[in-house]
Formats: sequence, structure tokens, C-alpha cells
Amino acid sequence: MREILNDLKRWRSQGRRVALARVVDLEGSGPRLPGAAMAVAEDGEVAGSVSGGCVEGAVVTASLEVLASGEGRMVTFGYSDDEAFAVGLTCGGTIHLFLEAVEDPTWAALDDLEALWDQDSPCSLVTVVEGPGTGSKLLVRPGVNGGDQIQGTLGEAGLDRVAARDALGELAAGRSGVRHYGEHGEAREETVQVFVESFAPPPQMLIFGAVDFTASLVRVAKVLGYRVTVCDAREVFATRKRFPLADEVVVDWPNRLLDQVGSGLGPRDAVCVLTHDNKFDVPAIVSALETEVGYIGVMGSRRTHENRLERLREVGVDDAGVERLRSPIGLDIGARTPEETAISIVSEIIALRTRRSTRALSATDGPIHD
Repeated sequence: MREILNDLKRWRSQGRRVALARVVDLEGSGPRLPGAAMAVAEDGEVAGSVSGGCVEGAVVTASLEVLASGEGRMVTFGYSDDEAFAVGLTCGGTIHLFLEAVEDPTWAALDDLEALWDQDSPCSLVTVVEGPGTGSKLLVRPGVNGGDQIQGTLGEAGLDRVAARDALGELAAGRSGVRHYGEHGEAREETVQVFVESFAPPPQMLIFGAVDFTASLVRVAKVLGYRVTVCDAREVFATRKRFPLADEVVVDWPNRLLDQVGSGLGPRDAVCVLTHDNKFDVPAIVSALETEVGYIGVMGSRRTHENRLERLREVGVDDAGVERLRSPIGLDIGARTPEETAISIVSEIIALRTRRSTRALSATDGPIHD
């Protein structure tokens, strides 16, 4: 919803009524992930997208109907739906959307979300999309030492408690999706369906080594939404002029930076060691292995890799630690240039995160998207 927030605020200031459509679930292939949003003003002006163009026209019509009735509802478009087929959703998937008229309680939730986004604070918005209390919302923000903050209600204390707990779990994993409960939050019941939308800070990528490949990796990582830090102990190389797209350029030893920020790294984050120099690499790798970072890639030839493994063994890295390393870094796609190498690295990061095969889609069977 972030990308349509300015349009929503503009329409609100003009006194125009607005409907909001959000993708809450997918079956099979789908053009947009859960959380993709589109807003429709009462005069038909549109912001955002829920399907990359496939069913937007039909969603506008349904949104205007919701504005007229004032009642939120679920709508579904899939390959078997004649209307959806007619407007172009022919990829074999099914998308489920929740449509609602944006009234005062929702505006209040959006105001709270904007404040948290401005602070880069992780949070989850829980919305009842089917069942008692459809449209009601709960905003959940993790606190320190169990002091989680919860605003709003789904209409029942037990449901609030369970939904908030599950929303925090989804937020930790950076996921958005649907959950089902009984009316009071009971498990394995489907009286109430809620959509948990997670708003986590962008994943981090720490690149160690201000080398010729680094600038290309910074550019590609920024396209994918990473917050990128470049770190090198050599002041002459680690400069803002050389890496203008990086969010931060740090002149320090990699292991010292990791000692400062490592506790904040998680499964969505990445460490890329591009120096291929043992005096930098080994301390950086050892420090990275002490974190929960999801990807540790290390550049170098196979000979460099074997030599590096010997040094790592000497300082006590065990088999489990070695298994976490992606070295030599990147997928085997024949990359030679810095730009091609950057693409091979981020492709490996994506494949590791999604646990998917790295073969060409044309050589595989089964669903394209999980």
C-alpha cells in the first residue's frame, strides 16, 4: 500500500470516497503477490495495481459496487472464470482480493501505518476479510521484552490475542497471507478469515570489499529493494563517489562492522564477501557465521576457495559453518562481466531463499510459483 499512499491522501483531502482492493491470496501462478493494492476513487480514478493489468477493469467495477453498498467483500478471479478469462487472466492462477470502502477506521489505520513506515518500524496489519466483523483491523508492532503494541480490535478479545501472536510470527518471516480461526480465535476452524499483511524494513545486504564488482552488485541489489552497505578497510577505495547508490559506505574492517550490526541480521538479509583476501575474508566470514543472516556468499576461484577453507578450519569453523557458505559465489550461468556476476549472485540469493531449483523453467514441470 505504500506506493498508493500519496494518492489516497490526495483523494481524502479532496473529500472523495475511495475503495481499496488488496490481493490476499494466490493459487498457482499469479501476477502480483499478497499485499499488492489498488485504490479506486468514486469518479473512477485508479492508483496501483493488483494484477499487472489482467483484471484491473473488473476490479474497478467491483470496487465501485463496494463503494455504493459500503460493505467489504472478497472477490476471486481465476482461469475458470469466464469474466477473468475475457479480461486476460490466462496464466492458470487464481487471485483472491478483499475490497472495502475506506471509512474513518481504515483511514486511522493508514495514518498509523504511515507513521510507522516513516520510522522504519516493522508492523503487521490484520484485517478480517470474511466472517463476523468483516473489515475490522488490528495493527501489531513488536516491542521489547514482550511489550508488543496492539491497536484496534477484530471484535473479540480471544481472536485479537491469537491473531496478534500469529501476525508477529508472519512479520518475523517477512510474509503476508491468510489465516483462519474460530470466532474466538480457535485453531482449525474457519468461521473467521483474516489477512495478515506484513510491513518489514527492507532486507539488508552487506558487501565487503570495494572492488570492481561491487558497484554492479549495489545497483542490482537496490533494484531488488535491499538496503545496501559497502564496507572496506581501505579508505582510498571505500568512497561515496565510487558507490553513490549505496545506502552507506563504511571504512572499517568487515568483522568490526559485523560486531556492531550482526545481531540485527536475519534470514532475509545477505552478506557478500568480494575481497578474496584472507586477511579480510576470514574474519568477515567468522563474524558472519555468528549471525542469523540467510545468505553468506564469498567470491574467489576454486583454488582461492580451497585455501580459504583451510584458513577457516584453522580458526575453528566446523562443517555446519562451511555448509552455510556459498563459495565460489553466485550461480553457474557463465557470468564474466561485473554486471553478469551481480545477476548471478542475486539469482543465487533468490534461489536459496525460495528453495527452488536453478534449472531453466523450460526444463522443469510443475507450478512456476509456490
